Amino acid sequence: MPDYLDDLRLAHVLADAADATTMERFKALDLKVETKPDMTPVSEADKAAEELIRNHLQRARPRDSVLGEEFGAEGSGPRRWVIDPIDGTKNYVRGVPVWATLISLMEAGPGGFHPVVGLVSAPALGRRWWAAKDHGAFTGRSLTSASRIHASGVSGLSDASFAYSSLTGWEELGRLGGFLELSREVWRTRAYGDFWPYMMVAEGSVDMCAEPELSLWDMAANAIIVTEAGGTFTGLDGRPGPHSGNAAASNGLLHEALLERLGD
Repeated sequence: MPDYLDDLRLAHVLADAADATTMERFKALDLKVETKPDMTPVSEADKAAEELIRNHLQRARPRDSVLGEEFGAEGSGPRRWVIDPIDGTKNYVRGVPVWATLISLMEAGPGGFHPVVGLVSAPALGRRWWAAKDHGAFTGRSLTSASRIHASGVSGLSDASFAYSSLTGWEELGRLGGFLELSREVWRTRAYGDFWPYMMVAEGSVDMCAEPELSLWDMAANAIIVTEAGGTFTGLDGRPGPHSGNAAASNGLLHEALLERLGD
């Protein structure tokens, strides 16, 4: 059975290069920002980071396919790298440090592709998280300077911390009622947004989080980091993994309650 550790080491190399590119342009006064057809922003740094990662993968893993937010799908085969060059572009362009590069390797298996490696690097926060299948989840500055992370043991909603991105998405999809019900039952709610609440679930500082509308590149790396930390990652329909177009993540103990209030 493959252990994916070589792929994890490569993901760190890719993230190091992407971090240098994105941090160089973070808070730059002449940063170029465009609006995509879906009305979301994309910066020159998004494009540069994804191009850099793609070029490196072309040399290091020429047989693997790539799917990225900015330049779509390229290649085919049983292994697919999934890239979000800057998750949190709206934060990035406004100078808010909560953004990250998300890198995942997915491998074909029963039911489709499944994440086997995931890395989330947030250089403006000075944080990085990663996981490989059956090897656990970690945080630190490098593979040699890391601490293993675990989801929390909180089992009651009244003791739980729940994180989300915004209210508008839940309202637009007609799920605001369940969202508000959950927010009244839990101990604490905070809108951290984007990748960060999933990493907090993985390291046990938040107990559950959910988002109503997402793309695969938003979720693939987060999914394996959460599950390797002992948590649960599904769609709002309860389907395991990052394939439902939305996400619910928890420490596992609270997942049924989370889906009862927010799920399909």
